[in-house]
Amino acid sequence: MKMSFLDLYMNKNPMITASDDDSEPVATIFGIPFDSTHSYKPGCRFGPDAIRDSFNNIEIFHPELKIDLENVNIEDLGNTRHTVVASEMIDMVKKITAELVAKQTQLFVLGGEHSITYGTYTSFPKDTGYVVFDAHYDLRDEFADIRLSHASYLRRIVEERGSENILHVGARAFVKEELEFLTENKIKTISDREIRDGKGPSLLKDHISTFDSIYSSFDLDVLDPAFAPGVGNPEAVGITSRELFDMIHSFEETKVTGIDIVELNPYHDNGSTASLAAKIISTLIAMNMHQKS
Repeated sequence: MKMSFLDLYMNKNPMITASDDDSEPVATIFGIPFDSTHSYKPGCRFGPDAIRDSFNNIEIFHPELKIDLENVNIEDLGNTRHTVVASEMIDMVKKITAELVAKQTQLFVLGGEHSITYGTYTSFPKDTGYVVFDAHYDLRDEFADIRLSHASYLRRIVEERGSENILHVGARAFVKEELEFLTENKIKTISDREIRDGKGPSLLKDHISTFDSIYSSFDLDVLDPAFAPGVGNPEAVGITSRELFDMIHSFEETKVTGIDIVELNPYHDNGSTASLAAKIISTLIAMNMHQKS
């Protein structure tokens, strides 16, 4: 009998309270408590459990979509086992994600730092669109002398898969090297200013309309620290939580098959950042169920 990578790598300690019936899960969740390449405020490894705790304490009824998540089966597989070696983490995460993608259930990955996305997104089919919300481009060739870093994960994805499926949303803090790489590789963006001017939702909707399915990555530092203080690399003068959710609602008619939420640092949070992360999960599950209903 073939051994599952889930048996090998998961600690099986689910914390999200889901219905205990035998129905098919509407979504699957797992956490990656990894922050070994972090450069400013370490502690994102404790993000997955903080998000779960918040999810268990927010309201998850969506009257506008006619969806109540209180009565559905949300499968929580717990967290991956701990490692401090980035290459080991990426290898482990690729194996786990590939196994879960094959099950064709909406998949949520809780970080951890942004380097985890190199392992998760590249395990989805190549024609899956990629939309990332982030204050940073993460396109450095290396950071702190390593190439597998939270500040260079997107460059590794571009090197492996090209840039045509990528849309970057909300950048406001980057270095010259990243801007040059972005321009050279014609990576599509929705800028911080375009969002402030109210164009974010329509630009996003236009972009994703060309894809059958989308993987979306949420680096919570895309938000202004007033809304999301609990992140690893806070950057001033960001977007509001309402601006973010207006863009999330642009996904209402699009199949979002994979989602990661990264960079939550509970040590610097007052609860609001974790609450936002939990609401992203709840909203995207409800929207996916609404599409199918």
